[in-house]
Amino acid sequence: MEHVDTLINARWIIPVEPAGKVFSLHSLAIRDGRILALLPSDEAANRYQARRTVDLSEHALIPGLVNAHTHAAMNLLRGLADDLPLMRWLEEHIWPAEQLHVGPEFVHDGVEAACAEMLLGGTTTFNDMYFFPDIAARVANQAGLRASLGMIVIDFPSAYGDGPDDYLDKGLALRDHWRDSPLISTAFAPHAPYTVGDDALRRVAVLASELDAPVHMHVHETAFEVQQSEEAIGQRPLQRLQDLGLLGPGFMAVHMTQVTEEEITLMARVNASVVHCPESNLKLASGFCPVQALLDAGVNVALGTDSAASNNDLDMFSELRTAALLAKGVSGNAAALPAAQALRMATLNGARALGLGEITGSLEPGKFADITAVRLTGLDSEPVFEPLSHLVYSSNRNQVTDVWVAGRQLLRNRELTTINRDTVLGKLRHWRELIAATDA
Repeated sequence: MEHVDTLINARWIIPVEPAGKVFSLHSLAIRDGRILALLPSDEAANRYQARRTVDLSEHALIPGLVNAHTHAAMNLLRGLADDLPLMRWLEEHIWPAEQLHVGPEFVHDGVEAACAEMLLGGTTTFNDMYFFPDIAARVANQAGLRASLGMIVIDFPSAYGDGPDDYLDKGLALRDHWRDSPLISTAFAPHAPYTVGDDALRRVAVLASELDAPVHMHVHETAFEVQQSEEAIGQRPLQRLQDLGLLGPGFMAVHMTQVTEEEITLMARVNASVVHCPESNLKLASGFCPVQALLDAGVNVALGTDSAASNNDLDMFSELRTAALLAKGVSGNAAALPAAQALRMATLNGARALGLGEITGSLEPGKFADITAVRLTGLDSEPVFEPLSHLVYSSNRNQVTDVWVAGRQLLRNRELTTINRDTVLGKLRHWRELIAATDA
């Protein structure tokens, strides 16, 4: 018999690729952190001798979820100043709180809390945009998650840097430090068209091309943003980014709630990705991303939660369901964004947007064993007619029981194996007292 590290036997396996496929009574064989085979459980029992066998007879196995847009450290700002318009929320509460509190300790504790929350919700990869990405990289790596850390660029100074050149220099040092990491990757992360000038964006475009690195940016988040740009320079933000050389296969446009047919065509033509954050957009009344129209045009659309400050959680299962339902309402078509496509957005599409599609995002032999197990039994879950549809429309993150990244188990029967839950809770309560005392 062939030896493997782990054999996971499951009631269902939903690999995402091939699209829409559901395997019943199948197993995953894992060796050296990668998926060796996906095969019927009776065949697996005869073929493999495993050091550890996991039987999940009530579960569906899916690829670990990919949260394609986060500001993980902002978990410390969850629920601060809710029910306000975006710019008032930012200018009167979030930015002042960040100016007072953001530093290495803030980022460490916020990212650690975010990693714990994401693992408990079945997320194995996240794409982050925030200050002190070096701290975030260290925390994510220690927790065992896969993370793409943004090399932040913004025009104004912060506790992290004094301007665009300083931010880029620090980002490039971060990239060099983690270049050989199996878990940590990097992307250029200019904040938004309205916070980054042309000179900095041109430098980002050149560096991204030279280094073949992704670019992660808020784009067309609100009608106000687009209107401001048209009034100031006579041009919509996306066209400005195109003229500056930023749009291409590695470009991730986050939000995109204000989009014309011509802009959809442009995104498809340059093979860029859109990261849809439906719950944050709804909460801040930013608008509706035309997801089905983008998909119909051939645009790669991924899914993200945004931060816990604007969402107010990092729950990708909730995001999945909201995205699927919202797409139907926006398009007026009940068949829009079916369950299989929604799950693909939250897994393989996200991995591809980050340049990680060859190593994660689906349960295929050769890819890393980034796996989430979801229990589909109980009064709130049964009967289960179509497990894939059930995951999107009926399941929630509390049904996630086990999570692996590169074959390493980070969640075992709802218990975190790399993060101390009580320690994190203590830090969250400490920061609540500090931040509440200074919020106007």
